Amino acid sequence: MSQALSADNLRGVWSATPTPFTEKMQVDVVSVRRLVEHHLRLGVKGLFLAGSCGEGPWMTDDQRRSLVEAAAEQSRGRLLLAAQVTDNSAARILENIARMQAAGAQIAVIAPPFMHLHPTPAALTDLYLSVIRDSPLPVGFYDLGRRAPVFVPEAVLRRILAQPRVILLKDSSLDSQRREVALRARRRRPDLCLLSGYEFDCVDYLQAGYDGLLLGGGIFNGYLANLISQAVVAGDLGRAQAVQRRMNRMMWAVYGGRRLTCWLAGLKYLLVRLGVFRTTRNYLGYTLTDACRRAIDRMVERERDVLLPGTVKPHG
Repeated sequence: MSQALSADNLRGVWSATPTPFTEKMQVDVVSVRRLVEHHLRLGVKGLFLAGSCGEGPWMTDDQRRSLVEAAAEQSRGRLLLAAQVTDNSAARILENIARMQAAGAQIAVIAPPFMHLHPTPAALTDLYLSVIRDSPLPVGFYDLGRRAPVFVPEAVLRRILAQPRVILLKDSSLDSQRREVALRARRRRPDLCLLSGYEFDCVDYLQAGYDGLLLGGGIFNGYLANLISQAVVAGDLGRAQAVQRRMNRMMWAVYGGRRLTCWLAGLKYLLVRLGVFRTTRNYLGYTLTDACRRAIDRMVERERDVLLPGTVKPHG
């Protein structure tokens, strides 16, 4: 593994960033440049591009390429860049990896397939191991556990995490047994970086020994996520939990409450308010209700110090 992708350099807070679109649903390159700079201001370590929050599964190949190229050009090595390459066969995944590598991605992240008509442990193991073996990029695995469209059993997860070319895990499984599988794998392989994708309880995973966080809200809560990480490292769990509660209140305001009424539209409206995105357009049809808009407007005024750190004195 190159020094730039060592476990030490992968640790920290990552953002599974949303993708900005123009009104005509093209990748908004101007806003991509701004989102790179905004993440740097928040202290984010790396970007996970074209994930589920980034609408990658719904984007065209050209859109994903444009997104990664724009991010790589603006970042100039200041952020690590991972891109989702998930598909239904090893051949298609490897084609996606080649495209993302050419565009500037440094890590290929694979989630469970969107569809698999014969998802036996042997078939899934063969799918992943053949991709890992032939990938020109180091690999990350995005574990959704039982929430995935195709369930990857723990035995298969163990085989995946044992591979030396798998350098990163995004764990969004919300499953304590799968978390223990990951921690055991990391004890055997200290070069494996474990990142939690569960942004509503960062403290628990960091206390358990995870190396950092890879958050769908990282583009606005990344500063607070770093404060949580620092408090856990310092052993100040009271402060870590207090910051987590603050972060949760912000997320419920942005996403439209516990039912996620506005989710992507709310997230993108917040970014419009912050001067990062220019539209709330999204593939999934989320709309912005008046209630969501008002909640976000109030939250922006209340939390400006951590949404735009450096503009006012933080009080988190």
